Amino acid sequence: MATVSFVKASRLYPGNPVAAVNELDLDIEDGEFMVLVGPSGSGKSTALRMLAGLEEVNGGEIRIDGEDVSRKAPKDRDIAMVFQNYALYPHMSVAENMGFALKLKGVSKEERMAKVTDAAKLLDLDKYLDRKPKALSGGQRQRVAMGRAIVREPSVFLMDEPLSNLDAKLRVETRANIAALQSRLKTTTVYVTHDQVEAMTMGHRVALLKDGLLQQVDTPRNLYDRPKNAFVAGFIGSPAMNLRQASLVADGAKIGDTVVPLSRETLQRAHQNNVERIQLGIRPEALAAADKGLTLEVTLVEELGSDSYVYGSLPGDNPATDRPIVVRVDGRSAPRIGSTMTVAAQPGSEHVFDAESGDRID
Repeated sequence: MATVSFVKASRLYPGNPVAAVNELDLDIEDGEFMVLVGPSGSGKSTALRMLAGLEEVNGGEIRIDGEDVSRKAPKDRDIAMVFQNYALYPHMSVAENMGFALKLKGVSKEERMAKVTDAAKLLDLDKYLDRKPKALSGGQRQRVAMGRAIVREPSVFLMDEPLSNLDAKLRVETRANIAALQSRLKTTTVYVTHDQVEAMTMGHRVALLKDGLLQQVDTPRNLYDRPKNAFVAGFIGSPAMNLRQASLVADGAKIGDTVVPLSRETLQRAHQNNVERIQLGIRPEALAAADKGLTLEVTLVEELGSDSYVYGSLPGDNPATDRPIVVRVDGRSAPRIGSTMTVAAQPGSEHVFDAESGDRID
């Protein structure tokens, strides 16, 4: 096990003036499960590959257990990586694939098989050790790739979107298995995904990147409850937070002809910062039917069994530019498309961001 630190680490590709990873500062604790998440092109996979030694570090440092490894070869970093395409040798059996790195190190056959057998039992692969990868399902192949990493007993596990090739049901099962396995092994793990649900359900902490810049790193709960800016607010949560431009008035935020009440402290902080226009954020689950509030024309209803997601437009909305307001309701009492409903936010559930910078105000 080990600590990992990115110290103003940057990666700049030749011919591109914009850094793929820009002065990343991130400390990962011994035994921690850290998830790097963000949209395509955010720099999360590049950061992982920098840690693995597969990408050059153009500025700053990467440290493992306090030692600068930025110029070390991948084989000298005591890491093991699990790729999204499994990277298994098709002509080798499961046992041979799992023990191949140990064979290259000169580990005896007896010791190799003992380590492979232990890892196979841990991953429920012991009855497949003689099979070739083509005889396995996608989920089983991914477990073989994980077993190959486990037998090496590295200081750090690196996982680059390992579930992206699995179907939806298997992804849910496998992510739970990976989280449980990491909890048992207590090996420092850095995991990359573009799926924020995956990030929130697996990570001890989550680091959210955008355009090569770290936006926020925190526990999943704190990311959800206290997003640092409007980008984090809109990325974390499913469905995404409702974000609307609004003007500040004496009692709150005005959207169209409706005033959404805000706390006195939030209004004072906004006035102290000379903010007149904001982005108001309200999560779908924080909205509920009310006698007065925002009046929506229902344009779509997604039935999910116990819940339904209702999509609606406000009076004066432009369908081309204004995203619909989403409300989570009881699945048995969802309104019909074309009807209207009035909703209000639970007191204190509003999130307020500067309209220009996107930074949190409240």
